[in-house]
Amino acid sequence: MTPFEIVKRTPKTNCGQCGYPTCLAFSAAVAKSGEAFAKCPYLDTTGLKTLPDERGLALEELSGQRDLALIEHLKDKISTLDFTRIAVPLGASLCGEGNQTLSFPFLAQEVLLSRQGILLNGRTPEDPRDQILIYNYIHSQGGAAPALDWIGLETLPNSISKVRTLATYCENRLAELFTPLPVETIMAACHQLGGVAHPAPSATLGCIIPVLPRIPQYLVYWEAEPEDGFPAKVKILFDRQVSDFLDLESLIFSAERLADRIAVLLG
Repeated sequence: MTPFEIVKRTPKTNCGQCGYPTCLAFSAAVAKSGEAFAKCPYLDTTGLKTLPDERGLALEELSGQRDLALIEHLKDKISTLDFTRIAVPLGASLCGEGNQTLSFPFLAQEVLLSRQGILLNGRTPEDPRDQILIYNYIHSQGGAAPALDWIGLETLPNSISKVRTLATYCENRLAELFTPLPVETIMAACHQLGGVAHPAPSATLGCIIPVLPRIPQYLVYWEAEPEDGFPAKVKILFDRQVSDFLDLESLIFSAERLADRIAVLLG
C-alpha cells in the first residue's frame, strides 16, 4: 500500500502513540520499511491486505515503488502552497517565471523546486529519498530562524528507537572516517559544505553545517584516547526548533546525507 492509502485509515490527529510525530510519518514508515500496522491503536484495518501487484517483488523494488508513490503524494501536497509566502521562512529565494520556483542550498548543492519537480545541481536526484526529504522540508512551510540552541536526538519526542539508527549511519560512521585524518583535513571538508567552526568544550572539533537553510547540524568530534580506553566519537546535535521543519525519519536521513557528503569530500 502507498503512504496516502494508509494515512486515510489513521485518525489524522498526530497523537504520537505509534511512536511517530505525525500520522503521515507513521504511514510512510509502514509503506517504506514494513513498520507494523498495530503500532497505531486507532488504525482502521477493515479489509487491509497487501496489494496483489506487490506479490513476488523484491524488497528493493517494493521500497522503490513506495518511495515514488510518496514523492507523488508530497508533490501534490506542496502544489497548493504559496511559494511567495513560504520562501523567506524556508530560507529560500524565488526565481523562474512568475517567481514559481524555490531556490536554496542542500549540503552545498543547488536545489530548484517547482510544482513540476526537483532539480539538484541541475539534475533529478538519483536517490528518491532526497526528494522526500526536500518535499517534507517545503511542506513544513518554514518557520523562525534557528535559535542555535542545541539538543541531542534523544531529546525529541518519540525518538528513542531512532537514536541507534543515527549512530549507525552517521555518528559512528563519521568517527571511523575521521580517526586517521588530521583535524585540518576534516575541517576543510566541513568548510566546503558551508560549515562554520564552533568549538565545543573538551572536543577536538566542532562545526555547524547548514544541511538545509533552516536545518543546521552541529557536528562535534572527539579524537580517540587509547591510553584512557576512549574510542573516537562523533555526536550530531540539532537545533531545538528542528521539529518545526522535519519529521524524525527525514531528520535522520538528513544526517545520513551529511555523512555521505563528508565521506565523498574526504575521498
